Amino acid sequence: MDLSSAAKQAHHSDALDHAVRAGLVAYGLVHLVIGWLALQIAFGERKTSASSTGAMHALADQPVGAVLVWLVALGLLLLVVWRLLQAWQGHRQEDGADKKRKQAASLLKAAVYGALGFSALKVALGDSKSGSGTDGLTAQLMGMPGGQLIVGLVGLGVLGYGGHHAYQGISDKFLEKIDGEGRSGDTGTALRVIGKVGYIAKGLAIAVIGGLFGWAALTHDPKKSGGLDQALQRLADAPFGQLLLVVVAVGIACYGVYAFARARHLSRS
Repeated sequence: MDLSSAAKQAHHSDALDHAVRAGLVAYGLVHLVIGWLALQIAFGERKTSASSTGAMHALADQPVGAVLVWLVALGLLLLVVWRLLQAWQGHRQEDGADKKRKQAASLLKAAVYGALGFSALKVALGDSKSGSGTDGLTAQLMGMPGGQLIVGLVGLGVLGYGGHHAYQGISDKFLEKIDGEGRSGDTGTALRVIGKVGYIAKGLAIAVIGGLFGWAALTHDPKKSGGLDQALQRLADAPFGQLLLVVVAVGIACYGVYAFARARHLSRS
């Protein structure tokens, strides 16, 4: 059996279904913790880091926390494998530009899961730093030829990614990711509300990150960029910021609950 045939077989296997479910549980747990940390920021705990790394540190501080972080890292790695297989062997029903777009989306999601998994792995190996280091990365990009334009394009890309999340929530497109049982009856009604709130809130948080990158590009100041933690801090400082941040925090937690439900009612078709 050649490599392509083996990958195709793996992509359609029950084992991958189990792996994806495990990964989605890990992904959901991360979002629940980030939602909790964001609530703490809303109520005045500004030293809290409501980022993926902050979430990993919060998990590590719990009983059997080291085991939890290792399991989260493994689960996120399984999601990376899934998305890479999907980019390679999936989207067979599509062709042309639509297929390339969906393959690119699968690769982007693999990169997102990989970044989260890397954060979990660093914490599991004893990294004590909780900062995102985004301004350092932005400074490196700024120092490249055309760096200001690159940072601006990154901001636009992140803004678009956030907008896509919000669109998924507004349009109920996220329901396509769960099976028929999960879309019907009282379960379907509950998941529609939870998923809608989760996708829109997460989209808003991501869009703020994109805005921070865009502002950094316009002002040529890397320190004005930021990751999720900085975005939530900025929301807290906005007019009606506490209320807005509470809504976003609850929404991010809802996204985590939706990930659990998606693991239960998985549809990879």
